[in-house]
Amino acid sequence: MATRTFPLADILSVTTGLLLTQRTGERGAALDEIFEFMTGEKLAWWQAPRAADACTEALVAQHPFLADLVPPKVAQAPIGKATLLMWLTTAQLKHGTKLDIEPLTDWVHQAKGQELIDQIELVNLQTT
Repeated sequence: MATRTFPLADILSVTTGLLLTQRTGERGAALDEIFEFMTGEKLAWWQAPRAADACTEALVAQHPFLADLVPPKVAQAPIGKATLLMWLTTAQLKHGTKLDIEPLTDWVHQAKGQELIDQIELVNLQTT
């Protein structure tokens, strides 16, 4: 199975739920690239939560140390951002700035429109 190398900051953006990528420009593109590589398809925005769950599980299985990389809880203030950057830098020094990852082997393709309809119906069931 072909692997691809991604920045640790981008991978941690998936596994922690915080946008930690150090890319400039459209920062969400880091998540899109990982999701597209791992799932093998271009996803709609409403498919991202399902992809994030599946990719997080696979990333931790491939690199178990990711489970222990939990960022500190910080405020949005400059001191909080600096604390988060120090945490990320420490993680990069310990584990490297890039990791090889493999694509998912068990991703279930769903038609974008049908998945959106299913999500809407699920929300409607939960509110009644």
